[in-house]
Amino acid sequence: MGIKSICKILMLFTLASSFAVTATAAETVKIGINVPLTGFAASDGKSALNGAKLAVEQINSSGGILGKKLELVVYDDQASPKQSVPIATKLIEKDKVTVGVSCSYSGATRAAAGIYQSAGVPYIAAYAIHPDITRAGDFVFRTSFVGEVQGRAGAKLAGDILKKKRAVLITLNNDFGKSLVAGFREKAENYGITIVNEYPYSIKDRQFGPIVARVKADKPDVIYATGYYFTAGPLVTQLRTAGIKATIIGQEGFDTQTFIKIAGAASEGVIITTSLDRDSSSKETSDFIREYEKMFNHKTDMVAASGHTAVKVAAAAIQHAGNTDRKNVRDSIAGTKLVASTGTISFNNLGEVIKNVQVQIVKDGQFRHFAVISDKKLLAPPTR
Repeated sequence: MGIKSICKILMLFTLASSFAVTATAAETVKIGINVPLTGFAASDGKSALNGAKLAVEQINSSGGILGKKLELVVYDDQASPKQSVPIATKLIEKDKVTVGVSCSYSGATRAAAGIYQSAGVPYIAAYAIHPDITRAGDFVFRTSFVGEVQGRAGAKLAGDILKKKRAVLITLNNDFGKSLVAGFREKAENYGITIVNEYPYSIKDRQFGPIVARVKADKPDVIYATGYYFTAGPLVTQLRTAGIKATIIGQEGFDTQTFIKIAGAASEGVIITTSLDRDSSSKETSDFIREYEKMFNHKTDMVAASGHTAVKVAAAAIQHAGNTDRKNVRDSIAGTKLVASTGTISFNNLGEVIKNVQVQIVKDGQFRHFAVISDKKLLAPPTR
């Protein structure tokens, strides 16, 4: 065989190999995920990613999207902006994802949002609540409540539904805690609530003796406490151990079976605002709960449902767009009206979700339905 013949064979082999790689790459539709799998937020990250994985399993078992399998491309951001920014760049430029989904906290999500916006790639925040996230631009959306909206719902729950009038605020001193309390303060007076005192604390705090002593002296009939399960568990335990009987209202940061495990009997009667109704009559929600708990052998929670919802929204938008053009998919997300595990999802012009707030109560060691807040005016998210 001559040198020319060998060269032709090698060229054909190279072209064939290149085509095979291209074809393989085109066989899946990619959604990028930044999620904390190590560090302080790893438990939430694992739940959110599991919810996203369940969504992919359900979608692919039903035929995928655009005749292709849906694929998650996942990186650990440790809930850190320092990690989420290079991850966003990698997902966009190297992995060529069609949509990005944040299954992370507000700091990491805010930092990544600008990267996605600049690149013209749709980005969905599954449960991060800081208001500036969607203000990054028109390619950024949120499928959970902005903090102030959930805080307003907390005020309605305290003053209107529960008829409580003397409130103490125990506030986690970060974006999450501050934005929730801002919403509560905004509407407290409307519902006849007097805020007696506010006590901030750090995310590193686990001993709350001085705060508990002051709250006991304040004699509130309701405590609005912001925080995550790992701060909420010790806080609620210490409040109850001190004999404080005031109703405790938490929010989605409490929404995990781990909170109940940490607080034990002290968690009984705690009421939270959240996105997931464990007793929902919606088929989408009940199917999600059943299939999640079967697949992972663990009680579901709000972050799992939020990861599930965000991926379902992204996949439905790609299918509706009819292609993976990022601008077309972005426009499709903006027009979403989808029944998901966390409610019926639609967005306003800022990319903020419009949906009801679910209220759950801890009863016999489980989260159970307590109420639904559906006041459209109260729950209207910001538009600019």
